[in-house]
Amino acid sequence: MAVWTEQQLATFLSGVAQDGLYAAWWLAALRGLRRGELAGLRWTDVDLQAAELTVAQQRVHADGQVVVGPPKSTASCRVVALDAETVRVLTWHRERQEELSATEEAGWQDSGYVFTTANGEPLRPDYLTGRFRRLVAASGLPPIRLHDLRHGAATLALAARTDLKVVQAMLGHASIVLTADTYVSVLPEVAHEAARETARLVLNAASKLGRGLSG
Repeated sequence: MAVWTEQQLATFLSGVAQDGLYAAWWLAALRGLRRGELAGLRWTDVDLQAAELTVAQQRVHADGQVVVGPPKSTASCRVVALDAETVRVLTWHRERQEELSATEEAGWQDSGYVFTTANGEPLRPDYLTGRFRRLVAASGLPPIRLHDLRHGAATLALAARTDLKVVQAMLGHASIVLTADTYVSVLPEVAHEAARETARLVLNAASKLGRGLSG
């Protein structure tokens, strides 16, 4: 598993801030959406006022064609909470899309998808992969896959002390064991911080009793 540090991710995002798919990279990197979920996201699945989106379908490759189907698993059908910055990013993306549709006039196809081609058609999932690969190569950052942004979203959330159950729900994992086994081991600093916090609880309790615990 390869993940960028916070600084590397910030460098990438700042470098692609004007990219037409910036909102897609943002959602993958901070909210952990899969490639097929990004390609299948529709505006009817996004509620900017409530600050949440619903993963209700995905677009995937099957037998050389792109098909629309349900998410990867029952647990993958989920509601993802959005922070204020993510709402701002999606709002900016929608406004940009509306401007594009106005300039395209009769050539624009109102597919209803969040991420589209220049004429409004939904994107092929492999286009997202290729576009991301080219952007990473141009950035000079350590190479990672598009799916690694999802891994990074999980590790960043854990580094921010997000509860493991919340991370599980964000990713759409059926089992918290999968979330723990996959991600906790890649952030040793989280384990060290947990050890320090556990010890601090006992030491603080001892201090209130006026007793030392040193040998």
